[in-house]
Amino acid sequence: MYNKYLFCYFKGNEPKNESINYAVSEDGYHFTPLNNNEPFLFNEKGTKGIRDPFLFRTQDGSFYIIGTDMRSELGWASNHAMCVWHSDDLVSWEQYEGIDMEDYGLHGSVRTWAPEAIYDKEKQMYMIYWANAQHFEDTDEWTNTVMWYAYTKDFKTLETKPEILYAPPCKKDAIDADIIENDGTFYMYYKDENNKRICYVYSDCLTGPYKEPENKNASAFDEDTEGCCMYEHAGTDKWAMIMDSYSLGNYVMQTTEDFINFTPVDKKDYFLDFSPRHGSMLLISDEEYERIVSHFGK
Repeated sequence: MYNKYLFCYFKGNEPKNESINYAVSEDGYHFTPLNNNEPFLFNEKGTKGIRDPFLFRTQDGSFYIIGTDMRSELGWASNHAMCVWHSDDLVSWEQYEGIDMEDYGLHGSVRTWAPEAIYDKEKQMYMIYWANAQHFEDTDEWTNTVMWYAYTKDFKTLETKPEILYAPPCKKDAIDADIIENDGTFYMYYKDENNKRICYVYSDCLTGPYKEPENKNASAFDEDTEGCCMYEHAGTDKWAMIMDSYSLGNYVMQTTEDFINFTPVDKKDYFLDFSPRHGSMLLISDEEYERIVSHFGK
């Protein structure tokens, strides 16, 4: 039974903080950083920086972290690859070479940001989705930063060529998508760069097309947010969404039971005040919780 919570995140734009941290919770509201809030996993390849880590459990019970292979000091349009790690126990991690979009036909690829993955039962493969733009230096032409996708079996290579998953009709950028499936409907929550809020679109097919509702706003907060992460509160019908309120330097939390209407959680009712940035949540078992806490220490 998965009734505990493991939060995987990075902390900031300095090189030392572009690495991976853990925090844990027993109730899904109050989180405690592990390892004295110091990173435990570092990018030894590519740019030597890792941002926006996405931690997930595979069909065979092992784990992956995928994230943005980037150092912000090199510029916000400096990267074109994602980092990949694999683990059997959430403690020891093996880093793969990573996936470079320029190796798969995305010429001039930049802003390969915040990859996530979801298992496609029909294709029996994992769909990786991420934000991406292209810059063609010979013409100095830029495309919008929108959501792309491709399939993989092993997170070492892509089985399909990257394709656009969702581009807002308003012709603005869409980044930091998080897809949740509920009763055959796929909800994509993302940062709309037009209004700096978390918005959503939906589809009955994982690869789209994704439709805009009449009111696409999914944020219960009147402040700039990004890096949303949805997770289920174990044993309830309630889901939480945590978001990086980057302009104020903190995290906010809201809940939903229908994936459309969100209620803000009062600041006194949750704790995430240890400087996390964009991260992801994994529900874990008691055994996994004890092993992680024993190894890294609260």
